[in-house]
Amino acid sequence: MAITAAMVKELRETTGAGMMDAKKALTETDGDMQAAQDWLRTKGLAKAAKKSGRVAAEGLVAVAVRNGKGVAVEVNSETDFVGKNEEFQSMVRKIAE
Repeated sequence: MAITAAMVKELRETTGAGMMDAKKALTETDGDMQAAQDWLRTKGLAKAAKKSGRVAAEGLVAVAVRNGKGVAVEVNSETDFVGKNEEFQSMVRKIAE
């Protein structure tokens, strides 16, 4: 079956997968949208299993003190680039607060 750009777009919107992954999933499943979703899910689980052994040694520490009580929060990431990201920094601040 011929895989169209519309099919790839639909699968991407449904699953949030990248364009090449969506195209490959549709190719592998002969254009069956449900089977392609299952294929992507299986591939995602395999990727997650490979990443599970990696060390998250970068990240941020945030401290918040209110009314004489304090909390320190450490949020780790795999790369230092994440720690420099404003969204990540904001998330860590919110968690500490």
